[in-house]
Amino acid sequence: MQSILDMLRVAIGHHQASRHAEAEALYRSVLGVAPSHPQALYLLGLLLLDIGRSHEAVVSLEMAARSQPGHAGTQINLIRALLADQRPAEALTEAGLCPAPPPESVDIAFLRGTALNALGQPAEAVTVLEHAVALDPTNAAAVLNLGNACADLDRLGEAEAYYRRAIELAPKLLEAYASLGFVLTSCGRLEEAIATCESAITLRQDFAQAHWNQAVAALLAGNFELGFRKYEWRKRHDRFGRDFIDLPGPQWDASDCAGRTILVRAEQGLGDTIQFARYLPLIAARGGYPVVVCDQKLIQLLAGMPGVAIEPKTAPLPPYDCWIDQMSLPRVFATRVDSIPSADGYLGADPTRVAYWGDTLPAGSKVGIAWAGNSAHNNDRRRSLPDADLARIIATPGIVFVNLQVGSRSADSPLADISALLINFAETAALIAALDLVLTVDTAVAHVAGAIGKQTWVMLPHAPDWRWLLGRDDTPWYSSLRLFRRPAAGNWNAVTSAVATSLAEWRDRQDSSHSD
Repeated sequence: MQSILDMLRVAIGHHQASRHAEAEALYRSVLGVAPSHPQALYLLGLLLLDIGRSHEAVVSLEMAARSQPGHAGTQINLIRALLADQRPAEALTEAGLCPAPPPESVDIAFLRGTALNALGQPAEAVTVLEHAVALDPTNAAAVLNLGNACADLDRLGEAEAYYRRAIELAPKLLEAYASLGFVLTSCGRLEEAIATCESAITLRQDFAQAHWNQAVAALLAGNFELGFRKYEWRKRHDRFGRDFIDLPGPQWDASDCAGRTILVRAEQGLGDTIQFARYLPLIAARGGYPVVVCDQKLIQLLAGMPGVAIEPKTAPLPPYDCWIDQMSLPRVFATRVDSIPSADGYLGADPTRVAYWGDTLPAGSKVGIAWAGNSAHNNDRRRSLPDADLARIIATPGIVFVNLQVGSRSADSPLADISALLINFAETAALIAALDLVLTVDTAVAHVAGAIGKQTWVMLPHAPDWRWLLGRDDTPWYSSLRLFRRPAAGNWNAVTSAVATSLAEWRDRQDSSHSD
């Protein structure tokens, strides 16, 4: 019988040769004989980490750490595994670095900085990662993550420089190309961004992050053919992939759907579901029966679409012939900027509820306002208005402002909080329909208003979401929307000042029309 050491040597060879299944089997054979063998637990943890099974890697490395306390390799790789498993707080604690000061170790400083940035503390991460880079200026991974922390602070010039430095140090560091592409997109240098992501894809054809970043750049540039084709890579992206589980049966590919039930699976945010609901009647127009599975809050709003059935996502799936993810619909319908369907509106509001709100609201020029998006959104700090900027807008005299905000910030203004009455998006649509104008940041309110054709002004951050394109104050997705863009990263003064001026002009026109 082979000794444990011999089995481990053979397993290491298999691991190095990428014969992962054989290596894992040998490591587990050793552990079957010696369950607490620290080297076998450690090596198995490394293997599991290498092949992307981070949760299992954490378990194995934690057992290794208990079997051999103080082993530096185990500690460092356990932190790596926790980060890979998206558990940055535990990674920080496991390293013994919170609140204790960091040891003089490049690896530990790098991992600590990475954890801090993942926890949404980019300023602290910059300090720690600068320390790591000072200890070893040739550490490309530390330079890359320092760039990431700078990008999260909107220090885009510094981020770009760090990414380019990381690529110089490690020309095959794929993540550096993808991150550089992201920053170039944020700077509006879209052709450069697309080319940079292509460099990463050339190095590894299945690198989902680069394909995804390329999709965003292409869509922002209005290149919908490339953009929506690459947008399919969201299903393999580390951040989104877990939400896309293939359903039984074939996926719909725009082939003949006459007489067939097409299950459409809503995805991402509520605003996305509303925006892309415009494609559902196109399926019905081809003779198909679209059934949308979506959030309960949207069912009543979408229920009025002709030929469309709506089901809550919490219910068992209804019978269907084939299925498609909702945000794949622009691709299968070959959407271009000049062929977006139903830009004038495609949803309606309940006339009874509109009349209710019309009778309830005060007289005068009525402007609804939503100043914050979903706090869980990864870009929310850039798209939500600070209190001072909100105050500047609602100080405009001669206007009745109506609070459209729901959620945790609904009471963060002098306006009456009516969020308890907005029980779903159908009610929000009815309220919006009773208003004269809507002001909003990039949130679901913009999509509701645009989908019912209400005049709406949308306040956008400097680096907007891809759907708003660049360099224009209108959008091909909704003809009733006007866009106000922040000219640079930083404060909102330019946007809110422009909105306040335009509001005063709009009010004067309203007053003039009412007096005629």
